[in-house]
Amino acid sequence: MQGKKGQGLSTSTIVLIILAVAVLVILILGFTIGWSKIFPFIQSNNIQDIKTACGIACSTGSTYDFCSVQRDINDGATPSFKQNCFNLANNATYANYGIDKCSSITCASA
Repeated sequence: MQGKKGQGLSTSTIVLIILAVAVLVILILGFTIGWSKIFPFIQSNNIQDIKTACGIACSTGSTYDFCSVQRDINDGATPSFKQNCFNLANNATYANYGIDKCSSITCASA
């Protein structure tokens, strides 16, 4: 049995396995604890999503969604904050976000 060599893994295969495990770990962490905690330098802008959600709440007559639900606002320029659609639509501070006022919904106190 002398002269017989066992088949080993090549160096490139080992490197690829290590890279695959590292990518898998990053994906698992990103989806479980959130991408913003892993890559805090990535800023996203969700104003269009908020605008769409507020428009849907208005068109469906959902008073709770329009008046009460606190939405996480991230415009990419200021620190993220929470605000409801009513305040976003009626407060001059948020006029640049373009949230339309809803005449079909009356909010008791916002």
